[in-house]
Amino acid sequence: MTPKQKKSASFIKDLPKNIFAGFVVSLIALPLGLGLAIASEAPPISGIIAAVVGGIVVSILGGSNVTITGPGNGLVIVVLGAITTLGGGDMYQGYLYTLAAIVISGVLLMLLGFLKMGRLADFFPASAIEGMLAAIGLGILSKQFHIMIGHNNEHGSIISLLLQIPEGLLQLFTEGNQSKLFAAAIGIISLGIMIFYSKIRNKYFQLIPAPMWILILTIGLSYVYKGMDIAYPMDANFLVNIPDNVFSSLAFPDFSIVYSKKFIAVVFALTFISSIESLLSIKAVDKLDPQSRRSNVNKDLKALGLATTISGFLGGLNVVTVIARSSVNVNNKASNRSANLFHALFLVLFIVLFQEQLRSIPLAALAAILVYTGYKLATPKNFQKIAKIGKEQILIFLATLLTTLFTNLMTGISVGILITFIIHVIINHSFGLFFKHLFKPNILMFKELDGDNYYVSIKYFCSFINFYKLKNKLDMIPENEHVILDFSMCSFVDHTSFEGVENYVQTFSKKGGSIELIGLDKHEADSKHPFAIRKILPLKALKPIENYFTKRQKNIELTAEKLGWTYVPKKNKEVDFLSNFIFFRTKEINFIYNSLSKKDRKKSVFDVEFTEGAFIAKEIVKTTVLHVRLDHKIPVFTLDKEGLLEMLYKLAGLKDITIENRPDFNKRFYLKGANELDIKRIFSDELILFFESNPYYHVESNGSSLLIFKKERLLSVQEVKAMIYFGEQLHSLLKK
Repeated sequence: MTPKQKKSASFIKDLPKNIFAGFVVSLIALPLGLGLAIASEAPPISGIIAAVVGGIVVSILGGSNVTITGPGNGLVIVVLGAITTLGGGDMYQGYLYTLAAIVISGVLLMLLGFLKMGRLADFFPASAIEGMLAAIGLGILSKQFHIMIGHNNEHGSIISLLLQIPEGLLQLFTEGNQSKLFAAAIGIISLGIMIFYSKIRNKYFQLIPAPMWILILTIGLSYVYKGMDIAYPMDANFLVNIPDNVFSSLAFPDFSIVYSKKFIAVVFALTFISSIESLLSIKAVDKLDPQSRRSNVNKDLKALGLATTISGFLGGLNVVTVIARSSVNVNNKASNRSANLFHALFLVLFIVLFQEQLRSIPLAALAAILVYTGYKLATPKNFQKIAKIGKEQILIFLATLLTTLFTNLMTGISVGILITFIIHVIINHSFGLFFKHLFKPNILMFKELDGDNYYVSIKYFCSFINFYKLKNKLDMIPENEHVILDFSMCSFVDHTSFEGVENYVQTFSKKGGSIELIGLDKHEADSKHPFAIRKILPLKALKPIENYFTKRQKNIELTAEKLGWTYVPKKNKEVDFLSNFIFFRTKEINFIYNSLSKKDRKKSVFDVEFTEGAFIAKEIVKTTVLHVRLDHKIPVFTLDKEGLLEMLYKLAGLKDITIENRPDFNKRFYLKGANELDIKRIFSDELILFFESNPYYHVESNGSSLLIFKKERLLSVQEVKAMIYFGEQLHSLLKK
């Protein structure tokens, strides 16, 4: 069977799962589409149009696998602001102008895709993004809370609407009429369903999502009143307004003010927020994908742009990738983009077949769904999560949040970026670190010849402004490979970079590969969080406090416990025992650290920092070595790969030794030493076979101890374990 036939067979086999997943998602998309449109002061049907167009276009042309598209939470306050600002008091005219802005923003999104700007999401500081999302959440909550309690005509800024909530609740009890009280009761009960839905453990109840339960109950309530021939206690302005003929009532964009500054600002705001929301959602959904596939974000941007343009022409909102509906899609075993298509087709069916029922949905019920959504975006737990990462992250988060609340999203995220950069400069006491090295190549990547590892070294700094360089390199590595990320030459690593690297760690782990970070053990951190900012402080001692340990140090400590060895992380400048080895004779040893020692002190593994060269050519090198104290004297010798350190040992006066009848060994290794006969005596057939059948290590004897190392770099924990095992085996053979 050809790959194409296999793909077709798999598609047909998975069709029932994807149809079911699409159906379940449509049950959530229907109330959310209506609610998000109403929250944006747009006609309710505009949210459904965005979901239908997005589902069809992106499922056919997109580059993601299990994402769902439609109107997004993040655009609510942007679209609301656009309709209000562009209309100048006339909300419907403002809506028509906003449709024109949506069409053009779709074209710009396509342009971003063609320019391969999918990496845009990695440029923004993670805490600033969190602050922006929290502001969006508060923006949704501030308006929708009033609608949830029956006050449909409250207006003002986000702050003023939040401050009016206590007064609104008081008015409900003092001035509320029948319609308002009934709407408020439905709204509060609906909010209760959203809150307590997850706590009900009945598997049949959980088949229907919480938002759909709200629709079923509220629509059912209207039928109860009809059945009892009692007037429904809510006026029409408290219910969803759907045109009698949806398809003949479609609105079309008005392009008459395209050259105005206000219009251009709206276009850029729509493009910016929709691209960021989509890229962040795609990245998050890729982590949920059971098959660990990586989306083609640039292809998805093109599809989202085309869908947005078509949606705008038909009277719909922007089309973005949405995380909540995508998560439901994954949880219901969707396997490909067809689920997105089926979700769109089910929405068309609902609109065609159930228009009368949709007109019975109270606005308060939809508002309750959005109040819960807004709270989830701005929950205090997010603040606590950021606070654990570091004090500076709280400042970035709050600066972005407050600026967004008092101004707008574009200004808010801009301030977040600026504050983050200023904090990074202050932490490093250097503007030059960023200015001098921003445009320099700072990533070295190659596949190591004597192993299966990809080695990636990061130099200067790694932060939100240059993380894309590291991302580009990691994207080139197959996900089933093993990668060593070396930060030993990197002075500063920020929270956004650590979070980005962690995404790759998880993806590689799922595909059978791995990524291990090394070289961060001399960097100071402000908290024990794995994403905390780390800055190198060469003049300070390592902090032997568990809270500051890197993941590598924690794993070394765990290895020590399993072996029954001791672990000492701090610096040790007592390094005279290394100067007896030829390898270190021409080098200046600064200190050793991260020492892992057997209790009898006969074997120890440690990181060592030394310098080689002089003056301008002076270079700091860090490597991991194994030191073995021998039980008896043996000849002085060095064993290296053929030609690796040949010049160094020739200068030391050591001769190359050839072992008779061992052509493979002689070809692969350089064996050098002054006392040829004694060296040949200890190099028995068993010892030679041991070296030939094991990975290469540099082995050097100074007569009373051995120096063993693999590479002139720090080793990963797995490599440390392998070197210890090698040393144990070699020591046993030399005892014989």
